[in-house]
Amino acid sequence: MKIKCDINQNLNNLLKQEDTDRDNKITVEDNGPKRFVLQSVDGSKFEICGTYFLSNLLQELVLQKEKGADIAELDSDYIFESPVQRISRLIKDVYWDGLTRTIDEEGLKNIIVDTKTGTTDISLREKESFIYVPYYDSTAYDYYQRIAKKFSDIKISVIKLPEKITPEYVREIKNKPGILSLALRKNKKGKISSVPFVVPGGRFNEMYGWDSYFESLGLINDGKVELARAMADNFVYELKHYGKILNANRSYYLTRSQPPFLTSLVIEVYKKLPKSKSSRSWLAVCLKACIDEYYNVWIGKDRITNTGLSRYYGNCIGIPVETEPGHFDIVLKPFAEKAGLPLEVFKKKYNDNEINVPELDEYFTHDQSVRESGHDTSYRLEGIAADLVTVDLNSLLYKYETDIAKIIRSEFNNRFEGEKSSDWLAKARKRKYLCTKYLWNEKDGIFYDYNFVKKKQTGFVSATAFYPMWAKMASVKQANSLVENLLPILEEAGGIASSSKESRGKITEERPQRQWDYPNGWAPHQMMIWQGLKSYGYNKIAERLAYKWLYTILRNAVDYNGTIPEKYDVVSRTHKVFAEYGNVGTKFSYLTKEGFGWMNASFQVGLNFLSKESINKLNQLIPPEWIFKRTQVYRQIKNSLK
Repeated sequence: MKIKCDINQNLNNLLKQEDTDRDNKITVEDNGPKRFVLQSVDGSKFEICGTYFLSNLLQELVLQKEKGADIAELDSDYIFESPVQRISRLIKDVYWDGLTRTIDEEGLKNIIVDTKTGTTDISLREKESFIYVPYYDSTAYDYYQRIAKKFSDIKISVIKLPEKITPEYVREIKNKPGILSLALRKNKKGKISSVPFVVPGGRFNEMYGWDSYFESLGLINDGKVELARAMADNFVYELKHYGKILNANRSYYLTRSQPPFLTSLVIEVYKKLPKSKSSRSWLAVCLKACIDEYYNVWIGKDRITNTGLSRYYGNCIGIPVETEPGHFDIVLKPFAEKAGLPLEVFKKKYNDNEINVPELDEYFTHDQSVRESGHDTSYRLEGIAADLVTVDLNSLLYKYETDIAKIIRSEFNNRFEGEKSSDWLAKARKRKYLCTKYLWNEKDGIFYDYNFVKKKQTGFVSATAFYPMWAKMASVKQANSLVENLLPILEEAGGIASSSKESRGKITEERPQRQWDYPNGWAPHQMMIWQGLKSYGYNKIAERLAYKWLYTILRNAVDYNGTIPEKYDVVSRTHKVFAEYGNVGTKFSYLTKEGFGWMNASFQVGLNFLSKESINKLNQLIPPEWIFKRTQVYRQIKNSLK
């Protein structure tokens, strides 16, 4: 049903009446009457009731206003759309587009914005911006030099990276943070453009390592296979030119990677491609990149340990640029006092290598390793990350080994550039044996990280202990034990908590909450656990957990104007998480056009684990009294048209 109305008049009246806290949203915290009369241009009036329907109305009015319309037709089906359908539709049709970036003439101004380092749309006109290009990519260097000259309103400098990128070089350019180029391509007419990619959202306005895999699961689910393929192509570019899949493509991330998921991404994309000589050639390029990453990064000298298992290891020098102000003050203050310097002066001198503090160097090696793990930050890893062979990393590498073996066997007749399928299966068997030896605790029936310096397990209970099920590395006995012993510890009302409360420990002013610990839950953990449970036949438990997670997403979206954030407190089932820099995806006016990358994906993927009955149950989140009012409004609309 179409309702023709004055957009500005109704929008202003709606906000004045219902947005009582003036945050440009309509949420359960507003104290309006939650009953608004929408006026059409023909004089008809329609009463719309309830937070969810009113926030939908607000969003639809704003969308029409952004199109430049003064008088427009609103679609009542969108205003009264069921929560599951609305969120899923917006993710597919709006949010993915809102999160897609390119590093070319059309997308450059959008992607160089980096609020982590103080670069905003306004500041672009006030300060110099930097594009870093690999030493051997002359095409990219020439291209960016040309387009930089076209932007007369902003100053862009294109910098060619050295042939060998060292931690010392990365420290030297800390005061010149910039975007790192990714893959370019030419169309049939010879025009160069950037291979697109999806960013997480909010302050994370670049292509991240492990985020991209989970985002791609959502993209593939929503039929956007070419965009997921483009993400893989950009990873191959990073491996070729930067030597690793980067934490993200900013200059301050050059010295560290992130959890390895490329084989999984390639396999998921390849499944959807038409089988042809072209797609097989693409697979071969990706397979070579995966093998190179395995040898040069994950079992390279910095990351392989005397246990035969691998560790995370970030070797950037100094304080990470991308952290929120004050994040390390508790750590740095005693050293500043000992040096007799004000804290900010000490920070600068330490970053500029004017002060030598070996204890801090060691601390930041561990900190960089935490950030490479993707779990930044957690008391599971803080202060010891570089000394650990973790369950998560070695499960992922086991899957690399089995994935590579499977691809070589099924697509390349058991041999690929000197690599044999049987050799990779042997690597996997060895890793599985070592993981059981060092990481499995028979008494507790749980996998734990192993400190190879102290030669003992940490005993920290984490959701990452489920990774062996996702990777299909756990034996049936181990999987059953994890479900029996670990699941009851971590399962909460809103999904799986990232750690146990006991392992996290007491939170004090000196020991603040870390975002990857209890009570918070994260989308990648949920998706991997659902799939892991399904792989071992625990379908009903997987559905139960998926329902809890999607309920949490929908509950917050229904009550808070469509909010879809980075993470949740799964104990209280709220997006109001204040650890560290807060919660990305919660700050917007009127409507979100992005959501948050892997949260969007978890919703779309999670629906596949639910029965129709569970989905119908989710749609009952709207209070019954407002459903009744919805029926009344439909009647009123129909009557007015007679």
